[in-house]
Amino acid sequence: MLSYYNRRNIQLPLYGLMAVLAVVLIILSMHSWIAGLIGLAAAAFLFFLLFRAEKRIHEEIEQYVNTLSYRLKKVGEEALLEMPIGILLYNEEYYIEWSNPFLASWFEQESLVGQSLYEVAEVVIPVIKSEKEETVQLNGRQFHLVVKPSERLVYFFDVTDQVETAKKYLEEKTVVSIIYLDNYDDLTQGMDDQTRSNLNSLVTSLLNNWAKEYGMFIKRISSERFFAVLNEKILLELEESKFAILDVIREHTAKQNAPLTLSIGVGQGELPLPDIGDLAQSSLDLALGRGGDQAAIKQTTGKVKFYGGKTNPMEKRTRVRARVISHALKELVTESDKVIVMGHKYPDMDAIGASMGIRRVAEMNDRDGYIVLDFSEIDTAVKRLVGETKEHPDLYSRFLTPEEALDLATEDTLLVIVDTHKPSLVIEEKLLNKIEKVVVIDHHRRGEEFIQNPLLVYMEPYASSTAELVTELLEYQPKTKKLSMLEATALLAGIIVDTKSFSLRTGSRTFDAASYLRAQGADTVLVQKFLKEDINTYIQRSQLIETVYFVYNGIAIAKGRNEAIYDSVLIAQAADTLLTMDGVSASFVIARRAKDTVGISARSLGEINVQIIMEQLNGGGHLTNAATQLKEITVDEAELQLSTVINQIIEGGREE
Repeated sequence: MLSYYNRRNIQLPLYGLMAVLAVVLIILSMHSWIAGLIGLAAAAFLFFLLFRAEKRIHEEIEQYVNTLSYRLKKVGEEALLEMPIGILLYNEEYYIEWSNPFLASWFEQESLVGQSLYEVAEVVIPVIKSEKEETVQLNGRQFHLVVKPSERLVYFFDVTDQVETAKKYLEEKTVVSIIYLDNYDDLTQGMDDQTRSNLNSLVTSLLNNWAKEYGMFIKRISSERFFAVLNEKILLELEESKFAILDVIREHTAKQNAPLTLSIGVGQGELPLPDIGDLAQSSLDLALGRGGDQAAIKQTTGKVKFYGGKTNPMEKRTRVRARVISHALKELVTESDKVIVMGHKYPDMDAIGASMGIRRVAEMNDRDGYIVLDFSEIDTAVKRLVGETKEHPDLYSRFLTPEEALDLATEDTLLVIVDTHKPSLVIEEKLLNKIEKVVVIDHHRRGEEFIQNPLLVYMEPYASSTAELVTELLEYQPKTKKLSMLEATALLAGIIVDTKSFSLRTGSRTFDAASYLRAQGADTVLVQKFLKEDINTYIQRSQLIETVYFVYNGIAIAKGRNEAIYDSVLIAQAADTLLTMDGVSASFVIARRAKDTVGISARSLGEINVQIIMEQLNGGGHLTNAATQLKEITVDEAELQLSTVINQIIEGGREE
């Protein structure tokens, strides 16, 4: 094509010149034939020279084109065989038909032809099937794969250096941590100066040695607070150790008869440093809200990781705090037109007892109080309690269905949530969206999910039950209208159920609350009547317990039949019963609660944190008492998920 155009460039002027000469020769011949002959000879010689020049140029162009084609072909061959990009052709059975030397060199073989991808590079096959660009690890290198399915061709781009650079960048990102001594003020209040100084020296030394071991910067900023700066790589190492410093501080200080515990809040992510600091403080608040003695790592995605939390929360409430909360609640009640109280779905005696107590708080402050209850989702004990209230029309008329509560609520209504702090667990979530004035009263450890923008939060994981918290609040309310016998009995029943008859999570304040309720007329015989079980329930529970087996030392699992539906209380009672057996330190009972719901009840003596295990399955609770509900799943599938989480907790790290 090139020679054609060059020839045209030469021929066009040549043809024009020939035409001019022909005209000149004709004119010369008309005047003298001799001059015409001489002109003709000169023209012929000139044309001969021009044609020779054209031929030489044409030959030079052809030679240039041939040389360029050869060079391009050679470069293509070298690029195919020697460029640092792997190229592989495969057939329909994933056998290698051809590969370039660069790819074969990473397998330390001269040729890969004829070998199956399943044998030499199985990780490539899923990428081929997905037809998407992905990065895989192959023989110690990172390759970015580009698949051309129509040609059954795969390109391998070595991106090891880029991956290592990105990894190094991620590892060196700044992480901020705030470390808090949970019970420092209470513990050191009665100490003399020398003992306090020795304790401070011990804690500071342990934390400094820990920071030095991992390469962190740590600084004490107050008597009970430390500030630490680290990076993502160090944080990963701390997670692999499960923040062992929590155990170190607890054990060493216990030997000095000063059992201190730590709470650690960590902030990380691709954010400005002030925002990372805010995340660290938010994580610390979350750790403290869950009872302390644990580390919380809050990420920018909203995901939270928890480590520690192995001990039962120590009782840290004070009468002053209870009085302040009670006074604040009184003001909120008097500023509202009415009070609506709501517990969690499938409410137990603690939720109902606490609801009745808060309703009485409203009455004491001359406001109407109502309790939201779904009568189709209550257990036997609550049914008996509700049945007893029918003999007290003034009280029974205060129970509302969720639909009635929605119709009754106004802009000035106060909504009090008891025994839960998770929006997804309340009886009617629409009430949360309709009512702006919300109060949360709960005794569970705070989880990642939390009701948004409450006016007042009274969360005490150190309390035995929400009924205990509400009882203390009642003590500081106006005495114009005292508790009725049934209300006091319901509150006492809530405490008895959650403490397993004062055997678990029971502090001195628990007995104080029970004593107050007894003085208000609580009937212990009526409590036993509410909590009685029938023969069929006992038999069903025994059948559940009969399926028990052990997965680890002291960890027992029992499960119900997949087609059978069990009462939630029955499942919880089976877990409680298993815990009383010799050799059982933690029990899990799995059974179907509804056609589309499988429930898991978990109990522990304190050695194993069942709350963290249940939180991994979107549940929650306490260190010794927790549960979860799983939708659209079989009992066997729930059992497999539970076993997987237990393995992760016992043998490795965990994420929430």
